[in-house]
Amino acid sequence: MRVLTIAAANTTETAPPSAASPEPATFTHLLGKRLQLKQPLKGYRVGMDGALLAAACAGTVSERKSGRSKPLVGLELGCGVGGALLSLKWRCPDLHLTGIEREADYAGLARDNVLLNAMHNVGIIDGDIGAGFNVAGVERADIVFSNPPYFDDPAALRAPGAAKRPAWIADDGLKAWLDFALSATRDGGDIVFIHRADRLADILGGLSSKAGSFQVRPIQPFADTDAKRVIVRAKRLGKAPLRLLPPLV
Repeated sequence: MRVLTIAAANTTETAPPSAASPEPATFTHLLGKRLQLKQPLKGYRVGMDGALLAAACAGTVSERKSGRSKPLVGLELGCGVGGALLSLKWRCPDLHLTGIEREADYAGLARDNVLLNAMHNVGIIDGDIGAGFNVAGVERADIVFSNPPYFDDPAALRAPGAAKRPAWIADDGLKAWLDFALSATRDGGDIVFIHRADRLADILGGLSSKAGSFQVRPIQPFADTDAKRVIVRAKRLGKAPLRLLPPLV
């Protein structure tokens, strides 16, 4: 069993509005204050799931880049304010990254955060995952990753506030995110998702038409409790048997 420790975020001060993100925001530090983010005062905020996703992707990038001359290209679906995207960039500075975000305020904050952290070869584009890859205007990537909304049915939970709804409810369903990832990944490339453990069968089924070589890592809040989250890694056109990895606690 593997135990993972990640430094908690630390909100420090109120950030002034910008032209790109006019709503009030706060500064938050990640990675032991190595990374600074502007986040909205209200609404969805960067959490542990994004940190876990970035760490998982960094391990994937480390495996992929050995002996490679060209930089790897990564794409995040639903990047929010850029927490996972920029955490991954900090861990893997040679990686070229693009984030897609539907909500204009969050995309604006993500652009602010790219500049705030002086990140190079990172782009943020406005786009709706539900519209499909063909209209997104992005190139296929070596690694496509996402922390998508965890619910398809608004009736499945108490309705979140309007500011949090886009991050909690997938209007087009999980399938739209999986289909986009399959289309956006180069042959032999990797897909990495973090999601609720009870959606594991849906993720495996949704990707299995064009991907395989699955690796599943359960995430448990405590050693003696059931997994609440899973990180699923798949390889486009992969044929290796599924691997169930030791849990993170």
